[in-house]
Amino acid sequence: MATALLESLPAEQQRLLRKARPGADLAPQPMLATLSERRDFSGEEWLFERKLDGVRVLAVREGGRVALLSRTGRRLDATYPEVAEALAEQSCADFTVDGEIVAFSRGHTDFARLQQRMGLTRRQDVAASGVAVTYYVFDLLRLDGHDTTRLPLRARKSLLRRALTYRSPLRMTPHRNAGGAELLADACARGWEGLIAKRADGDYQPRRSRDWLKLKCSQGQEFVVGGFTEPAGSRVGLGALLLGYHERGRLRYAGKVGTGFDRRTLLELRERLDGMRVSRSPFDGPVREAGARWARPELVAQIGFTEWTRDGMLRHPRFLGLRDDKAAENVVRERPTGGTAA
Repeated sequence: MATALLESLPAEQQRLLRKARPGADLAPQPMLATLSERRDFSGEEWLFERKLDGVRVLAVREGGRVALLSRTGRRLDATYPEVAEALAEQSCADFTVDGEIVAFSRGHTDFARLQQRMGLTRRQDVAASGVAVTYYVFDLLRLDGHDTTRLPLRARKSLLRRALTYRSPLRMTPHRNAGGAELLADACARGWEGLIAKRADGDYQPRRSRDWLKLKCSQGQEFVVGGFTEPAGSRVGLGALLLGYHERGRLRYAGKVGTGFDRRTLLELRERLDGMRVSRSPFDGPVREAGARWARPELVAQIGFTEWTRDGMLRHPRFLGLRDDKAAENVVRERPTGGTAA
């Protein structure tokens, strides 16, 4: 079937196909979107997908073998076995797809709920978590021994829709072909995180690109944890996490976050950070926080916030969870661009 799908492409698109490298080597990292304030989308140059609040996963099927890979190349098969099994049962036996694994709470993707599954590798622990996940796929990188990354996005999505069978926990990410500003307003009204705008004729680039634009309803990104403060009063574990991001080889301080934790998370974070204690601050420049304790800057936290202050601090930050799919050294401050795609 997969061969017939490729043969159904127009001749000019068939010429863009190449013999694929092994699936796990095809894309050293997934294509990443650029944060943007652009809202003037017209014509059919762009398509729009819901921005999901989950974990990015590349899935590779070669013969009877399936591999789920994080953004850093870590195997996730044991953490999401139901996804691996759904891909192994496909009649198509040779593909690489890109997508996002999410967990839902009250109709919305919920990163904090998904975190209860992250890091689990024993089948009994996965089952005991009670957290159901869904794998939303949105791109096709390889099919039937052919590299499809040079095909236009619309062509890749057409192949993806027909190549796989979609049953829970596997879904294809829906998209719209027009109305970017209106769609974003509707997404924000629904309480979604935002939209991803993608160039409809763009190829797949294993890097951050302006062919994919991240349109957010509210601000949020990853930060490196460089320390913590002691708890006060009846609070346990820790008072706040000290956050930063990398800039020109230095770890810049961005403020502290003290909300968004439950009791168990506070205790677990304290235990982990106690094992990472160092005597000197990892941040560049002074950090004037009473009772500060320092830690190796290795943990990555997902933080929501309202805005950046003029002096580069986070306003009203809230802890959403730890991320294990992004290396701390790759965490930088996301700065929106209002320009058109390059």
